[in-house]
Amino acid sequence: MIKIVAKGIFYEDKIDEALKLYEELVIKSQKENGCISYNLFRDVNDKTILTMIEEWESREAHNIHKNTEHFTRIVPLVSNLRKSSELNIYELIL
Repeated sequence: MIKIVAKGIFYEDKIDEALKLYEELVIKSQKENGCISYNLFRDVNDKTILTMIEEWESREAHNIHKNTEHFTRIVPLVSNLRKSSELNIYELIL
């Protein structure tokens, strides 16, 4: 099992646009084989920080996800709306 934490700091005037794009991404990704969970979170102290926390059965399932139509279309659009981003991939060890 792997967990993905994808954090983005968005331009304040682009949050609504990002949320609309993320809504489609979340709905479609949650239906994929191998997806355990796929949810978007907002920082309680800074509304410009959005973080996607994903859990996948395997790296293979995640790799398939990264090549889906919705991922390859939406992620570049979201990237244009944020100031910066950080991506961490974790594997379960205990």
